[in-house]
Amino acid sequence: MNAINFEIRLNKENKIYYEGELLKGCVHFNCNTEAKHEGILLALEGVVNLQLSTKNVGVFEAFYNSVKPITLFNTTLELAAPGKLSAGISEFHFELPLVCNKEPRVLYETYHGVFININYLLRCDVKRSFLAKSLQKIQQFCIQNKPVAVDTKTLTSSEVNFSISPETLQKSAKERINLPRFLITGKLDQTECYVTRPLTGQLTVQHTEVAIKSIELQLLRVETCGCTEGYSKDATEIQTIQIADGNICPKLEIPIYMILPRLFTCPTLITKNFKIEFELNLLVIFKDDYVVTENFQIVLKRTAQQCDILS
Repeated sequence: MNAINFEIRLNKENKIYYEGELLKGCVHFNCNTEAKHEGILLALEGVVNLQLSTKNVGVFEAFYNSVKPITLFNTTLELAAPGKLSAGISEFHFELPLVCNKEPRVLYETYHGVFININYLLRCDVKRSFLAKSLQKIQQFCIQNKPVAVDTKTLTSSEVNFSISPETLQKSAKERINLPRFLITGKLDQTECYVTRPLTGQLTVQHTEVAIKSIELQLLRVETCGCTEGYSKDATEIQTIQIADGNICPKLEIPIYMILPRLFTCPTLITKNFKIEFELNLLVIFKDDYVVTENFQIVLKRTAQQCDILS
């Protein structure tokens, strides 16, 4: 039996490319014997897939009114005309420009969300006769915005100080009477953050009448998809980490430190068809399972400081 083993190999091991670069690589074949084919095609695809949230528009509407995908590029290259692959190793090299030549004329960063996905891939198809099954291989790669050096002296501080107490909660006066007395203060060092750097800050439990069971940080994605009837907007959890466990000593400074996941975050993106935004929740869970939440709007950027680029 004629076995055709092949794979798509890229010239970058990390598979990260910038807009305007050439995507270089080869399709590597290894055949036991000479193998006949009806043509070898390589397709380059970049697409934004949008899905409506059933919570906002209902299951029926979400199924029938799915938002049309946004194609960033779709290029097909013929690597070989119909013929035969020699026994042994064969390679077909390619160079493809990573450019969006139509609206929106920009390549968005690779992003994997719940209702929005931005994917880039190469697909190689080996066409064969109707007696033999055609073969296909897919290789995904990442697009990132090129980091730009920033002088730290020119940056404006986006530090946020916060204070959490019964008085700061959005509760009625009657509900506040039944709440335990507590005061938690702290700060976030930046609300405009680099995706390559951790979110940092600190908090302090000044006093509390009820013991605290846990303090957690929750990173949220807020995805907005455009549709004919309006907008579908949904916030979903990306990750949650615990920064304190058990009852915390009063006046003890607790560090806030969260590393952002690579594939599930990207620079904050706002377009006419969709938006990708991010929020941070600080969750204080008391012994009786009462939960207090403080929400922060954050902006993520790819812009990096000089030391990030040099590294």
